Amino acid sequence: MPRILPLTMIARKAVGGREEAQLKGSAARRERAAKALESGAGKPGTKSAQGSAAAALEVLGVFLRLGLTSFGGPIAHLGYYRSELVERRGWLDERTYADIVALCQFLPGPASTETGMTIGILRAGPLGALAAWFGFAMPSALAMILFAYGVKALGQVAGAAALQGLKIVAVAVVAQAVWRMAASLAQGRAKATIAVAASLLVLAAPSALGQIGAIALGAVAGLFLPVEIAPEPTTKLAVLLPRGAAIASAILFFALLFALPAFAALYPSHPLALFAAFFRSGALVFGGGHVVLPLLQASVVPPGWVSNNAFLAGYGAAQAVPGPLFTFAAYLGAAMGGAPSGWLGGLFCLVAIFLPSFLLLFAILPFWDGLRRRALVRRAMGGVNAAVVGLLLAALYRPVWTSAIHGPADFAIGLFAYLLLALWSVPPWLVVILGALAASLLAALPAFAGAF
Repeated sequence: MPRILPLTMIARKAVGGREEAQLKGSAARRERAAKALESGAGKPGTKSAQGSAAAALEVLGVFLRLGLTSFGGPIAHLGYYRSELVERRGWLDERTYADIVALCQFLPGPASTETGMTIGILRAGPLGALAAWFGFAMPSALAMILFAYGVKALGQVAGAAALQGLKIVAVAVVAQAVWRMAASLAQGRAKATIAVAASLLVLAAPSALGQIGAIALGAVAGLFLPVEIAPEPTTKLAVLLPRGAAIASAILFFALLFALPAFAALYPSHPLALFAAFFRSGALVFGGGHVVLPLLQASVVPPGWVSNNAFLAGYGAAQAVPGPLFTFAAYLGAAMGGAPSGWLGGLFCLVAIFLPSFLLLFAILPFWDGLRRRALVRRAMGGVNAAVVGLLLAALYRPVWTSAIHGPADFAIGLFAYLLLALWSVPPWLVVILGALAASLLAALPAFAGAF
């Protein structure tokens, strides 16, 4: 007994020391977040909210590092953000971060990129939003433009075995996205019914108009069907921007959304039609990067701007780069045959697809806290989110499955890729490489056997 007592006391002291260290760490993080907020983040009239060059450069450096290292899709991006900006740097606290994520999930567009842009606004004003977007999106955009040049150099995309492997991996990626989104956004009979109805509508009317109609019907159905809605938020999100600028941004957003297609029809111009198509895709996508696939496919493949094989090959390659999936637009712009194309076309389409996110954030931030508490808004968004699952389910069948799976070998590669992604949690970039290698090896087997 005399020996046990000191050991017990030592153990208690060790446990107490660990708990004290954890409390000190939590207190330090809270103190850093408080100092960040006290220093003026998000407050008009302070140095940071005026978009000082120093604060914007700080935001650019942090998000450039995130843009080079954040693999794994939007959910993984949000985890990287939390680790870097909440825990490590203390730019904001947990509740504020959760509210920002909720806001960006509500808005159309790439949720992870919009989360970063909102944090950039809090840190350095509107210039901070631009810095956060540039740092996070540009590395993958440049990589996708370079890949487009590689695809052009290969000539016949359909005959390249490695690119066929990328298309097959795209099947696994979209299937995993459908499964995960259905589990969170289409639970219950009402939401599942909305998702299936939206999928059938999009398959019956395979166009951008059909997809927009499916989203609108989802919103209406959410108001009338017994859809389970998220609980009312309990914390206040105070992101202050001039209301005049917010109203101007909202007007410009809707003016471009409706006027650009009209002008493109009245005054035929390829650059105008291109900008209108990519702006519309960025403005109407709810649910994350994978959902942009059907809108972009309906916009660029039927007019012949990009072949379906090149489209799916690029989509598969987009899984292997860090950053937002919306930078797939840079690949499409660079891969097009007519002007603008190449570097200019890639940057042109990149700006067009992300511009709605800037306008929407500037328009909604001053009013968001009141809107998100309204039950009608939350019910409508529940229906929209379920319809988004249906859109992605339709895209999984056409064009992803029908263009990539042509026989048992393709199915086997796709099944193995899904197994790696969904059950073994292999990084998407590694699955992309393995899929390309597997397709190349299978294509080489007949020639290898013939040599002997």
